[in-house]
Amino acid sequence: MSSFTEEQIYRYSRHIILPEVGGKGQKKLLSSRVLLLGAGGLGSPAAMYLAAAGIGNLGIIDFDVVDMSNLQRQILHGVEDIGKPKAESARDTIKSLNPDVKVELYKERLSSENINRIFENYEIIVDGCDNFPTRYLVNDACIMMGKTNVHGSIFRFDGQVTVFKPKEGPCYRCLYPEPPPPGMVPSCQEAGVLGVLPGIIGTLQAVEVIKLILGIGKPLIGKLLLYNALDADFRQVKLRRDVNCPVCGDNPTIKELIDYEEFCGIARH
Repeated sequence: MSSFTEEQIYRYSRHIILPEVGGKGQKKLLSSRVLLLGAGGLGSPAAMYLAAAGIGNLGIIDFDVVDMSNLQRQILHGVEDIGKPKAESARDTIKSLNPDVKVELYKERLSSENINRIFENYEIIVDGCDNFPTRYLVNDACIMMGKTNVHGSIFRFDGQVTVFKPKEGPCYRCLYPEPPPPGMVPSCQEAGVLGVLPGIIGTLQAVEVIKLILGIGKPLIGKLLLYNALDADFRQVKLRRDVNCPVCGDNPTIKELIDYEEFCGIARH
């Protein structure tokens, strides 16, 4: 992009006057490519703030449809979207917010078969998925493809955010070498979640994405940010790369994608 339109100068004026962003940084945002995994609780606020910030190319992968129970926290969607594919609803909301943003949809379930094809066109992956097989799949693919993974997760009143950047810090397997036994960790559907919580965690993910694109501040590489809503408490925990990690360690043993449902002990139906 060689220059801004008058409308863009006005739209992004609060960014452009920031010395840490400026016109050069805003152009970086407008030319960047970010993929959102899910248009749900975490994907909703992340998508809206990234779109508002002028991330020029947003990919959204989600194969689900909007349900009434989603509206308690998934702010991309409204009552009129019930029954509509979440990816389509997300695209429509983003377009109404910022027509500068090019949105690419992937209405499919992420798998070992399609992940390379989908990931290859993006610089940063925003992981808002809610199941362990997909988290391990995303982690391994990001390490193998050299993609930065901005990871977030939520449970009841607690959330966490970190950045997994290959060759600069640990990966998800360094933090969680093995998945929990099936059924040990209940889903949000089973345990509940405070509706505002994903708004906080997803917005923090958006902040990390913007910092990474602009090269400013201190991204959460090697750091896990923990938030408890009931105590209004933020804590940071240092993470260390495991030299024996089977994916990002000094002598990796996992060099290609595996069956992640089998790895997590989940029976196929």
